[in-house]
Amino acid sequence: MNDTAQRPPLPDRLSIDPRSPYYNADIFEHDVGIRFNDKERTNVGEYCISEGWIKVPAGKALDRKGNPLMTKLKGQVEAFYR
Repeated sequence: MNDTAQRPPLPDRLSIDPRSPYYNADIFEHDVGIRFNDKERTNVGEYCISEGWIKVPAGKALDRKGNPLMTKLKGQVEAFYR
């Protein structure tokens, strides 16, 4: 497939929140996967490869604006296209 040539390179830091400066809509047109400590995670809200962390929702807790509270987990992070 030639689809891999059309994909933009994955950044060092990426967020799913459109209000974040690390949000990139072009990347989310493709299916992105995150592997954290050699285990694939599906609930990642933001990641940083160089600093080695991901942010995931902290249960069902919400902040006062209705957004999920995020917890930062540190470890080995790898981003890839599925």
